[in-house]
Amino acid sequence: MIRVLIERHIAESLEAAYETRSRKVLQQAVAAPGFISGETLVDRHDPNHRITLANWRSEADWDRWYHSANRRDLMTELIPMMDQDEKITVLSQSGS
Repeated sequence: MIRVLIERHIAESLEAAYETRSRKVLQQAVAAPGFISGETLVDRHDPNHRITLANWRSEADWDRWYHSANRRDLMTELIPMMDQDEKITVLSQSGS
């Protein structure tokens, strides 16, 4: 199993629109082969900073979702609402 840390920073006043569209991305990810679970957190000191931590069966499963036309289409709606590029970190347990 791997974990994927996704950090996004939302532009001012677009939080509600972002929430609606980001839920669509999560709903599609849940249906993707290899997706195990995920949660989205809000930075207590910066409410426009969102962190998603997703568990995937393998890096190959994550890569397949990340490069899919489905995700790319969904991200075209989210990207204009962010004031910084999305940052993604792929993590594994120590020793894996």
